[in-house]
Amino acid sequence: MVDQKRFALFLATPDSEFVKKEYGGYHNVFVSTFGDEGEHWDSFRVVEGEFPDEKDLDKYDGFVISGSSHDSFENDPWILKLCEIVKKLDEMKKKILGICFGHQIIARVRGGTVGRARKGPELKLTDITIVKDAIKPGSFFGNEIPDSIAILKLHQDEVLVLPESAKVLAFSEKYEVEMFSIEDHLFCIQGHPEYNKEILHEIVDRVLRLGFIKQDFADAAKASMENRGADRKLLETICKNFLKGRVPAN
Repeated sequence: MVDQKRFALFLATPDSEFVKKEYGGYHNVFVSTFGDEGEHWDSFRVVEGEFPDEKDLDKYDGFVISGSSHDSFENDPWILKLCEIVKKLDEMKKKILGICFGHQIIARVRGGTVGRARKGPELKLTDITIVKDAIKPGSFFGNEIPDSIAILKLHQDEVLVLPESAKVLAFSEKYEVEMFSIEDHLFCIQGHPEYNKEILHEIVDRVLRLGFIKQDFADAAKASMENRGADRKLLETICKNFLKGRVPAN
């Protein structure tokens, strides 16, 4: 009998009304992207101070840290607690997939520097260039490593200085660190593999309505998604391979 795999999702953002109505919450968005039948997924709303007990960390096979509207360099109590938990998981060599805010938190915990994006925020579908020399064929990227990947992005902060021992796996015209890994257990992505066009469209409309962006910025974001989509299936496969230690077949 094979033991049931268990994963934990650290939600650093509250559910929007749209996501609750359309998907039943971000838990379902993430599990539908990264989960497989027969697995058990627990969510912890870390943004609200909800964390697993440290004694329970070892029962999980892997962890995912979501994006957030909060800055990863802030020192709010819940962010400091999250950093403590990530440090513990790193010491345990547990697999952690960091997305957007999560990507930056892992960089911070490992001694890197995060801050406001030097070339400004990004809210669009964009292409990131893969550093093929940094990726072993047959790793969680698969045997055919792509030259680039289209991904949906929404952020105003970035990793400014990588931690020691980190490898850059992807970059773009605006940002030097779009993906990085550390050893075999930490994999970080600045973009959002779990987002679809509908989720990003709703976010664009919401932040425009709240006055956080201007109309031309919103128009450009939507225009980037008009004639093509993100490489969601490829991103899903890469992330699943990483989290579950899968070696792609030849």
